[in-house]
Amino acid sequence: MPEKPIDIQIFGRTLRISCPSTQKEALDKAVVDLTQRLQDLKNRTRVTNVEQLVFIVALNVCHELAQEKLKTCKYAANVEKHILLLQKIIEKYLVTHTYISESSNNLLGCPDHL
Repeated sequence: MPEKPIDIQIFGRTLRISCPSTQKEALDKAVVDLTQRLQDLKNRTRVTNVEQLVFIVALNVCHELAQEKLKTCKYAANVEKHILLLQKIIEKYLVTHTYISESSNNLLGCPDHL
């Protein structure tokens, strides 16, 4: 998909960014999110230097991303643990069920291959 240059406004500054048309809506949402984060930080800290605000917001976003990655890893490990537990339960059931079926067949005089 060809990328098309798009002008965006962030905190009073215009940036021209190449963006596939399929990603324009996501870019617009990111612009709104970033602008809101900058405004919130400016209101909370009284920092007026835009460059400093951008760096602080970037650090906050990196921290949030690291936290989300950690949560995702913990979640994946937990899911894997539960899958392994379910596999063991299923295997135990199958072994027990196979043993019971073979015992029943032998008691009834059925051949093992049924």
